[in-house]
Amino acid sequence: MIDLSSTSSQSGFAQRILAPSEPVDAWVWVSYDQLNLELLKGIQERIGSIGILLIESESKGRSRPFHKQKLAFVLSNLRHFALEAQVSGYQVRYVVSKGGYSQTLSSLRGDLGAIHCIAHAERSTRVEVQSLVEQGDLIVHPHCGWLTPRAWFTDAVGEQPPFRMDPFYRSVRKKTGWLMQDGQPMGGKYSFDEANRHPWKGDPPAPSTPIYEVDEIDEEVATVIGRVFSENPGRVDLSQLPTSSADIEQARNFAVQCLTHFGTYEDAMSTESRGLFHTRLASLINLHRIMPVQAIHFALESTAELNNVEGFLRQLIWREYVHHIHAVTDGFRTLEVNRSLSRRDANWFESAPLDNELHPNHLEQTFSLPQAYWGQKSGLACLDESVASVMDEGWTHHIPRLMVLSNIAHLIDVHPRELTDWFHVAFIDAYDWVVEPNVLGMGTFALGSAMMTKPYIAGSAYINRMSNHCKKCEFHPKKTCPISRLYWAYLDRHSPAFMGNHRLSMAMKNVAKRSDEQRSFDHKTFLMVQDALANGRTLRPDEQ
Repeated sequence: MIDLSSTSSQSGFAQRILAPSEPVDAWVWVSYDQLNLELLKGIQERIGSIGILLIESESKGRSRPFHKQKLAFVLSNLRHFALEAQVSGYQVRYVVSKGGYSQTLSSLRGDLGAIHCIAHAERSTRVEVQSLVEQGDLIVHPHCGWLTPRAWFTDAVGEQPPFRMDPFYRSVRKKTGWLMQDGQPMGGKYSFDEANRHPWKGDPPAPSTPIYEVDEIDEEVATVIGRVFSENPGRVDLSQLPTSSADIEQARNFAVQCLTHFGTYEDAMSTESRGLFHTRLASLINLHRIMPVQAIHFALESTAELNNVEGFLRQLIWREYVHHIHAVTDGFRTLEVNRSLSRRDANWFESAPLDNELHPNHLEQTFSLPQAYWGQKSGLACLDESVASVMDEGWTHHIPRLMVLSNIAHLIDVHPRELTDWFHVAFIDAYDWVVEPNVLGMGTFALGSAMMTKPYIAGSAYINRMSNHCKKCEFHPKKTCPISRLYWAYLDRHSPAFMGNHRLSMAMKNVAKRSDEQRSFDHKTFLMVQDALANGRTLRPDEQ
């Protein structure tokens, strides 16, 4: 363990960390996803003067095969925040440790006394430090960064499934007054989804993705990631990501620009613009570099049309919704659902042992995540382009995530835990409380009806309607693309699980109308796609 605030180092960043010069009443450990001084004001009011303790944990970085871009993004923001806190007048201790948080905090206990902290969003962190909390060595304070208290969720939705977004969303709107007028939703309704499903044909032009200045800290972080995490997937390019306070202001201005057309085209996909009008703020909000309430305020203050503002507001309230579900169910461990073992490396390494915990798997899907999700060409343009975006940037917007990456994996029976872990390690904005509900609950239906009334699945018609992927693909969307046959095969294969589901009644009637020959072809297509992707072969139309 190296305390940069008490030892000398040749690193430019380390030289800028000043040794504490004044006594404080207590030290507060600020985690990697709590990088905002606003979160500390309540603690200061309760306990007096505070110093800020920051921990750079190699063990945490190695806990999963995280994308290099994700590691760099978190680490550079952590280091920038340390210097920003110093400038704001805080005493800062910055510790670099090969160990985990619990081990590092324990070693500092004798020097710093009982350490304070903010309640952690990630369950994995809460579990790791729980023994310190029980011993009184770590004192936990409420997290004031969320938009809604748990009571709002439980009052609207309850503590047991099925959980549904709509009553929670309406309740939050009413309690806050956001987009409300005289007790009624502005525009006469709560949702403008029907106005927010337009494909994008190139007009209006999408804004150019910001390019951020790479400073000395960014360069040092890139060097650290290249040296310590050389075997991890992806690459580092911090010109794509905001890390400093100036970058964050640039990102905020970009988001305001995007809001003008965000809702209208939020479901569209295009190879001409990976992000279209998506604000790309989730990564900053999940670190609390931008507070969620700040994002709410600039949206409400914008001049964008109501459907665009409502669509953005809905995304932020969905974020609250999944956080509450994850916390209430202890990461879904309290749910009664089919479960199975899984490896936990997202199939990155050549081999890995199975985890000893059983994971949600409602449909008992066990196919291993194919290497196409790590960049091996599948031959499906939509999948390959979406994966390329992830490998390049650690990011895509929510429709490629749901309707391409999750959809295709789900249709070929990929183990839900493997896919969830892939999202967790590959995306810069993914943490357990947000990625697990989104993938296990929504993207794969691994929780059954606990979160969703039906699985989010689609054939090639949806992808062709909402994107230009099919125009760039060797497969014809109506004649040769296997995705539609995968869709029918999925419904046929899992039909016993969908008996009595009224949301799927029409789809299941259409499955029943398919001839035996069509059903056989559907199933053969499913087996062919599984075999090809399992063995690293690129799918081709002449194999149909």
